[in-house]
Amino acid sequence: MTITDRATAELAVTTCFGVSIDGAKLGSFSSCEGLGCEVVLEQREEGGNNGFVWQLPSRIKYSNVKLSRAVCADTSQVAAWIAEVAGGTKPKTAIIAAMTAKGDVVAAWELLGVVPVRWTGPSLNAESAKIAMETIEIAHHGILPSNGPVR
Repeated sequence: MTITDRATAELAVTTCFGVSIDGAKLGSFSSCEGLGCEVVLEQREEGGNNGFVWQLPSRIKYSNVKLSRAVCADTSQVAAWIAEVAGGTKPKTAIIAAMTAKGDVVAAWELLGVVPVRWTGPSLNAESAKIAMETIEIAHHGILPSNGPVR
């Protein structure tokens, strides 16, 4: 394995995602789904042009992001953020950082105008040996690359 291959392999493997909301750390999550956007195209037909239909970009739609992890001490931070939003607060900025096993940040994204949409707690059953998991789903109004660490 060459040095380039080793560096690429390390960058491609992440073990957790650190999340903070306006500087308040929500902790690390084991799964991050839905980080993305879609350009909405508007189709326009031009009279006399039978060769193609114009595809014009009109706006960007951002998908909700789902973060999952085992229930831990940081679960209370998520509950506090949801309670704050329920009491009336302005949208905030989130940073999601993909990290290696050593804790080095591989990539980070800044989400603008984040609002919690849904929190799902664990299914508790004393007869099952499953890990108690929680999932939080957040909506946002934009993604920017982030150079800053999860604060």
